[in-house]
Amino acid sequence: MKRDMNFKDKKVLLLTVSFFNYEKIIAQRLRELGATVDFYDERPSNSILAKGIIRIKKDFYKTQINKYYQKILEEIKDNQYDYFLLIKGEVIPPFFIESIKKINKDIKTVYYNYDSFKNNPNAEHILHFFDEKFTFDRNDALSYNIHFRPLFYSKEYEEIRDYKNTVTYNTMFIGTAHSDRYVISEAVKKWCEMNNFSSFAFYFSPSRFVFLFKKLFESTFKEFDINKISFQSLKHSEIIDLYKSSQAILDINHPWQKGLTMRTFEALGAGRKLITTNSEIKYYPFYNAQNILIIDRENIKLSKLFFESDTVDIGQDSLYKMSLDSWLECLFFEHQDNYWFN
Repeated sequence: MKRDMNFKDKKVLLLTVSFFNYEKIIAQRLRELGATVDFYDERPSNSILAKGIIRIKKDFYKTQINKYYQKILEEIKDNQYDYFLLIKGEVIPPFFIESIKKINKDIKTVYYNYDSFKNNPNAEHILHFFDEKFTFDRNDALSYNIHFRPLFYSKEYEEIRDYKNTVTYNTMFIGTAHSDRYVISEAVKKWCEMNNFSSFAFYFSPSRFVFLFKKLFESTFKEFDINKISFQSLKHSEIIDLYKSSQAILDINHPWQKGLTMRTFEALGAGRKLITTNSEIKYYPFYNAQNILIIDRENIKLSKLFFESDTVDIGQDSLYKMSLDSWLECLFFEHQDNYWFN
C-alpha cells in the first residue's frame, strides 16, 4: 500500500557511483517529494583508467580518493542533514562517514548495494556505520543479516504501460557488452529468425580500447562482430521508444550476479514480457511464467507459446512495490522484507 512520504524541509546527502543517470532520477524524485538534495559522485573520476584502478588495485588511488572526500567535507561542513544515503559504497573511506555522523548528530544513515558483496569488498567494511542497510541480492541479505530490497523502475516506464503499440520487435536487447551477453543475444536473434519473429539488439562499450582488449583476451568476445558494437550510448528517449515498440525485453545478467537487474523492473513496469537468464526471478512475488521466460544461458531455448500468449496483469500492489517511490519508502521509512522474502 502506497504511503505518503513527507520530505518537506528535509535535507538529504546522496552519494553514489554514476549508473546510467539513475542517480539523477533518484535525486530528482526526492526533490519532488520536498527534500533538499546534495549529490556527489562516489568516485573521484569516472574515466576508464580510474574505474580500472579502483576495481583492480584501489590502494594505488587512495591519495586521490582521500583528497576528494576531504574536499566534499569542506564544502558541506556547515550543512545539517537529516539523511545520508550511500548507494554501492565502492570507494568511500571510513573517515568520511565518521565525519558526517559527527557533524550531524541526529542524521539517519542508509546504505544500499546494487552489486554483490563479493564484487564490492569495500561495502563489507563500512556496513557497521549505517543505521539501515539494504541489498538487492537475496543471498547477501541472508548472509549479512541486512534488509532485502530489489531495484526499481522509474515513472517513464510506468507511462509506457498504457501505450497501445504495434509490435516492431518481438525481442529487444539493450546492454553494455560484457561476459557472454553477445553470444546469448545472438542465439536469441537466430531463434527468432528461424521462427519468424523479429528482434533488435544494441551493444554498447564505453571505450574502443576496452572492447578490443576484451576481444583479444576474453573467449566470449572473440565472436563479437565489431560492426555491431556502439561506442556511444542510446539517448533515454531512444530507449523509451524501443520499449514502446517491443513485445519482450531480453535481460542477460552477469553470470556471477544473482540480484535482479534494473532492466527486469523496467520491462515489467512497462507492461512488457521478460526473457531472462536469471533463474532467481522465480522466487520473487511477481513471478508468472506467462510474463517471464527463464532461459538457460548454456542452452538457449525459447517458446513460441510465450510470444503468442497474452501478458498477465501483475496487479497494482506488485507494480507499486517495484516502483521508485516504493524503493524510497522502503529505504527511508519502512523495510519490506515480509513482501520480498515471500
